[in-house]
Amino acid sequence: MILEVKNIAKSFGKNTILNDVSFGMEPSTLIGIVGENGSGKSTLLKIIVGEWKSNSGNISINGAVGYCPQKPLLFDQLTVREHFQYFSAAYNINRTLFQERSEALMNLFNYKKYEQVKVANLSGGTQQKLNLSLALLHKPQLLILDEPYSGFDWDTYLKFWDYTKHLISEGCAILVVTHLLAEKARFNRIYDLRNGILV
Repeated sequence: MILEVKNIAKSFGKNTILNDVSFGMEPSTLIGIVGENGSGKSTLLKIIVGEWKSNSGNISINGAVGYCPQKPLLFDQLTVREHFQYFSAAYNINRTLFQERSEALMNLFNYKKYEQVKVANLSGGTQQKLNLSLALLHKPQLLILDEPYSGFDWDTYLKFWDYTKHLISEGCAILVVTHLLAEKARFNRIYDLRNGILV
């Protein structure tokens, strides 16, 4: 088991967001969690990656995690290349691998031409490409995606799904959280988060 979520509960005051949520993921699986806006999907992800604490329950992760949040966590005054350099240092990726992986990801999602452009001057779609690429940079065993294809054009959307097949073939487990799921046949399991309960 690469991810095990056990009995997670989360409340904000008297407002219960998550109620006894449990599920697990094996390597080479693609799991989806759907739910209306405000259903607690992003809250659950933030608890899984350690950004927020739950009121009760446990999370167990066995492997490196890549996290692509719904809102890109980028620095306006850094260029695309500088982002790759910054995250490579954080992941302890050597210079050769940094060059190889950053080039491959920029070419895959077709934004190499923006390598020296500051994030503040990028479109929302290109920012999301960079956001996803940074989550993939260190080749995680568990990839967690919150509304990952928001703002993608059709070509990038197709490339995203093609690349997920490649990742899964290499043993990566992928968790996709979204309010709209159009590619249901690709998933091993799909959960619906309703009233704080995972169905």
